[in-house]
Amino acid sequence: MCRRAEPPYAQAVAYGSYDGALRELIHLLKYSAILPAAKVLGRLTAEAMLRIEPNLGLFKALVIPIPLYSAKSRQRGFNQAELIAKAALRVTGAKRFEFAGHLLRRTRATQSQIGLTSHQRRENLRGAFAVTNADVIKGREILLIDDVLTTGTTVSECARVLRRAGASKVWVVTTARTLKLSNQQVTLGEPTGERVQFVAAS
Repeated sequence: MCRRAEPPYAQAVAYGSYDGALRELIHLLKYSAILPAAKVLGRLTAEAMLRIEPNLGLFKALVIPIPLYSAKSRQRGFNQAELIAKAALRVTGAKRFEFAGHLLRRTRATQSQIGLTSHQRRENLRGAFAVTNADVIKGREILLIDDVLTTGTTVSECARVLRRAGASKVWVVTTARTLKLSNQQVTLGEPTGERVQFVAAS
């Protein structure tokens, strides 16, 4: 069923696997608030973003980090996806990308996805995201940015919301990704069009 399902995003690209030094660096930012780590992670994420660039249309793609719920953002003091996205844009020079973090918000708190079944994960996130200005979204390509992609449930829900708001195409770029062959379609190698792919930059 996973292989037959049509994903709501065109392609998912990551810099590398969620292990080793990359995992430690993400944890330093996310859980220890070592903010300078965002610059390094942004530089790595920029490499993945540039793999998407040749596939973009004429207009700049809107770069939207996966939002945190307001209470979680206040508790943590930052959104790691937003810090990484902004750092990545500084590296790319934003020639083909435009930051638009205000266009997607998380409308309610959700429980951790860890330990949930695929159905429970989808239900947990259903209705948890909303577009703030559909007029800006309409007809535009979107780059969703996050630190780690695991099952893809969160980015899929965000992509569905953005597509319903009129986005022409949604791309997913993460710093790291985990490979769980039991619940994801995974293709390794160079990007080749519309398939869902997780590509580790060399």
